[in-house]
Amino acid sequence: MKFSSQRRKQTPAVIIVALIDILIVLVIFLIVTTTFKQQPAIKLALPESKQQKQGVSETAPLLVTVAKQQPFFYLGPNPITFDKLQETLVTRAKANPEVTMSIRADTDAPFGKIINVMDAAKLAGIKNVSAFTKAPGAKD
Repeated sequence: MKFSSQRRKQTPAVIIVALIDILIVLVIFLIVTTTFKQQPAIKLALPESKQQKQGVSETAPLLVTVAKQQPFFYLGPNPITFDKLQETLVTRAKANPEVTMSIRADTDAPFGKIINVMDAAKLAGIKNVSAFTKAPGAKD
């Protein structure tokens, strides 16, 4: 009869559970500190202009986007109907008579829709209306 002594298993030099905990903390830290690129709600191809201005305003203008397909109108990032857009423009113009408006229209957007937005701004009493363009050869 042979009696053998059982060897004790040696504990690993590196404790895996602790490494997993550290890895999870690092992943959470990276997720929390990452800045995400903001994607526009709709993709526009802005018209080109050689007269492009880099304007700086003290107050943020109303940004009206005219798309080439339904829904045609956006106020900021939110889609809006034309009637609601008219009401909003009138409300904002009454609250601040110096309000400005910028129109960002797709190259292929119906021109009639752009004229509708300009007419709504004129009826609301907004005097300063500008349009977004891009420099020739610039990427979207």
